[in-house]
Amino acid sequence: MSAEIPTQHAEKPATRSRVASNNRRQMLLFVALTLILTIATVWGGRIWFKHSETLVFATGDANGVETGFANRLAAVLKNNNSRLRLKVVPNADNAKALAQFDRKQADLAILRTDAKVPPRARAIAILEHDVLLLISPGKQKITSLAALKKKKIAVLGDNDKDTALVRSLLEISDGSADSASRVTQAPPNSTLDKLFAPGGYGAVIAITHTSKIVKDKSYEQYARRGAGFVLNPIEEAKAMARKNPGISEETLETGMLSSAPAIPDDDLSTIGLQWLLVAQSRLPVSTAEDLARIIYENKAELALPNGFASKIEPADTDKDAFVVAHQGAAGYINDDTKSFMDRYSDVMYLGAAALSIIGSIFAGIYTKLTRVAPEKAGELATAILDIGERIQHATSTDALEALQDELEAVLRGAVVGLRDGTISSDGLDTFRLGYEFVRDEIGMRRESLKRHAGHDDNVVVVKTAQSA
Repeated sequence: MSAEIPTQHAEKPATRSRVASNNRRQMLLFVALTLILTIATVWGGRIWFKHSETLVFATGDANGVETGFANRLAAVLKNNNSRLRLKVVPNADNAKALAQFDRKQADLAILRTDAKVPPRARAIAILEHDVLLLISPGKQKITSLAALKKKKIAVLGDNDKDTALVRSLLEISDGSADSASRVTQAPPNSTLDKLFAPGGYGAVIAITHTSKIVKDKSYEQYARRGAGFVLNPIEEAKAMARKNPGISEETLETGMLSSAPAIPDDDLSTIGLQWLLVAQSRLPVSTAEDLARIIYENKAELALPNGFASKIEPADTDKDAFVVAHQGAAGYINDDTKSFMDRYSDVMYLGAAALSIIGSIFAGIYTKLTRVAPEKAGELATAILDIGERIQHATSTDALEALQDELEAVLRGAVVGLRDGTISSDGLDTFRLGYEFVRDEIGMRRESLKRHAGHDDNVVVVKTAQSA
């Protein structure tokens, strides 16, 4: 029995080594799985939160510039693999499109600044400028708005809205007796020749896109035929802009209408309007920022063949702007550089939450199910006490040395096990007391054997002397 016990104790450190190796492999595996699942969770979460978003774009006439721009923007978003998609919803006119927007049935719309602005509209970009051209026949100059009011005026514009704007600027009531005769909408495709014919109009007010003026050669051709006309400045432009927030003071540069002859022959002041792309104030900042980025980085692709939206400008980010810029668009326009935390805080929070949950699950599985539980230090006291019981049967110093080696082997195994985790500290005090007790017993037994060995030597010497 005593010969087998050392063999059994010699096998335990090897077993504990295999247990430690197995536990380490499990820990590495669970750590790797935790990281992989955390990354997969974060990646999936990003895709989920940034999934494709469809915005409803309310426009006017299906053949108008608003619908044309909306369709171009939808194509650009698709070509750039943006997460944003557009659903273009044409209406009978711009007023009905803005009404749909005001009812929160649309996310985007286009408005001209003389329109009634919905309270929740926030600007994304300035798509176009309209300017007012005050033209008089021959060499007749119009020196003031008061002088203009005395003339019969034709309005060259796209619809009745332009005529209503002119009457409003001249403070001529639509209900007055002579409003219809004094300010009228020019017939479609009218030319200056026809409008300034004898007995015709004393002034023409054209409200047109600045992008269209650059391409329009009709003014230059009319001037070259010798008929002549005067492009008059509006001296009251600054005062009118202050009085009407939706109107801005504009400058017509030299030669803008005609290069030869130069019309105007010098820079002159007039009034203008802006076409704004607006979004609902509730539109998420990230969505508005993505939309603004696509628009400003793809201006050339968004311009219509007739020139509309060929010079897209950033929205006015001042707080006192007529239509306040959307926070997302303002952030992109002002190039507000986001910090690392601003850009990736959502990823970090999601990753931390996923890591905590997944790590806790795997820690529970490892602790309760798959891990080989460490041997308690107190359980090794049994092996030590077993060594102690064999001390009394040791009749030689060599036998005690063998027991001492076995005791030290148990101690060494306990120290190694405590280091690598295969032995827990439970019952460590019991193990220490048992080790010290058995170690002292071996020492006492060794001293006892030495004393008995000395006594036997003395007896032999006395007997030898007596026989002599």
